[in-house]
Amino acid sequence: MFTKVLRPVVAYRPELINQIYHLRHDVYCKELGFEVPRTDELEMDEFDPYSRFCMLQHQNSDLCAGCVRIVSPRYNHDPLPIEKYCGNALKGARIHPSHFRRSEVGEISRLAVRSQYRRRRHEQYNGAAIGMLNERVCSELEMRCFPFIAIGLYFSIASLAVRNNIQHAFVMMEPRLARSMRFIGIRFERLGPTIDYHGRRAAYYINSKMLTDSLPVYLRALMGVIDNEIAKDCLNAKKYARSNSLGASEVERMYSSSHGTEKKLSELTVSNMNLPVFKGEQRSY
Repeated sequence: MFTKVLRPVVAYRPELINQIYHLRHDVYCKELGFEVPRTDELEMDEFDPYSRFCMLQHQNSDLCAGCVRIVSPRYNHDPLPIEKYCGNALKGARIHPSHFRRSEVGEISRLAVRSQYRRRRHEQYNGAAIGMLNERVCSELEMRCFPFIAIGLYFSIASLAVRNNIQHAFVMMEPRLARSMRFIGIRFERLGPTIDYHGRRAAYYINSKMLTDSLPVYLRALMGVIDNEIAKDCLNAKKYARSNSLGASEVERMYSSSHGTEKKLSELTVSNMNLPVFKGEQRSY
């Protein structure tokens, strides 16, 4: 049912990436005021050239309903946003991006959901994070799917990440969002104290094993559906990037190494470090 309303898409074509930049401008510049508005209404930053993008496309309108990226360094000198701007959030952390091969780390960021798919205007930012819906503009079928927008985005970017050998993911988020994710079975490990960064945020870590081990049955089914769609798009992205290698941008060229359907997300596990299995919040901050 989910993919009848919202299609998970790997955004590797320039026109799709521009849709994401437009949505991010609407959310991060116009609604939240986190970034300075731009005349071209495209919200971009220094990390986009080495990021990969996913979006959920509303089937009836072809609109980008939500988007997310994973910043994936190609070289040792490419920093993650969390390292450049939120170093205090990682002080004394048991797990740090520097513990891993640079090609195997990534940071999930810039998650945004289009405002018309959210419920209350005064909760715009929280809605962007957890996918609240607007009942007045949705059909009954759509209303069943829209609350899963944020979850669908996390599953999409996880599938894209592991198919590009990104085994260790970091994210800055509100602690209450992490608790909400844990409540439905998506467990992040908190790494450090809460800091002031676009509101009160903390650093978290997750890998594919942590994501899949605690999921309830109904979310495992959704993850499988999304993983299959992302797998198909990864193959298409790889073909596209290789066929357009001469004129491709840095972002497009990154997709030339995308893996295909050889393994499902639930079968991919962390192999680089012997990390303890996550059992809930490791510390109290």
